[in-house]
Amino acid sequence: MDISTLFSLKGRTALITGGSRGLGKHFAEAFVAAGAKVYISSRKAEACFATAEELGPNCIALPADVSNMEGIDSLIAQLKEHEDGLDILINNAGLAWGAPFDEFPETGWDRSMDLNLKAPFFLMQKLRPMLAARASADKPSKVINIASIDGQRLNPWDTYAYHASKAGLIYLTRRVAAELIKDQINVTAICPGAFASDMNRAARDHADDVGKKIPNGRIGNPEDIAAAAIYLAARSGDYIVGNALTVDGGIVNAFVGASIDA
Repeated sequence: MDISTLFSLKGRTALITGGSRGLGKHFAEAFVAAGAKVYISSRKAEACFATAEELGPNCIALPADVSNMEGIDSLIAQLKEHEDGLDILINNAGLAWGAPFDEFPETGWDRSMDLNLKAPFFLMQKLRPMLAARASADKPSKVINIASIDGQRLNPWDTYAYHASKAGLIYLTRRVAAELIKDQINVTAICPGAFASDMNRAARDHADDVGKKIPNGRIGNPEDIAAAAIYLAARSGDYIVGNALTVDGGIVNAFVGASIDA
């Protein structure tokens, strides 16, 4: 058993949506360090190119808005200009919309569902041939959907569409996994807890206070979430299919109480 190869991504090619900042950037940085060629996509082209330049020549920017079919098709067309196959897809792009129940707008619902749930499905559908191109039982391709612990338990915020979309993504992961395993494509999910980001401003701006409410005693750091993604993407995750890996310091499975604001 060669332990040095278990967590290596040498020679692998990855696409990460929402890869210019937050968790997506952590994934991109870690994957490059693990030996992969990484394509990152985001709606804001300037941020996408800036992150790619920061992470070096093995990180390539492919700006696109994957919340609509035109953007998804544009992203795939750009990728095909560079690659004939794809080893790893991380569906990370997402958004949260908060509003009181009686005031929650259709716009917020549709935007959340389009980016958090529809985009991962159609990216998996349309990228299936590229993911299958180099896949085998001994070296499967990987899809990692970034869900949330908010798809596993309630939080106290009025993020109705976010809750629904992330819960849906967890089950969509299982259903699509049953289909794509036929092509030796392993589909899994990660459910992050409290990590500092523009989406989770409480963790970003009040890390100590939020950390006190987490069984582990702190919010997550970039290494925590990146390590989980590498585990699923590398040889270490070759026999894992359909699972949702919770990375939250114990909020879902070790917290005794009604809910936690994380």
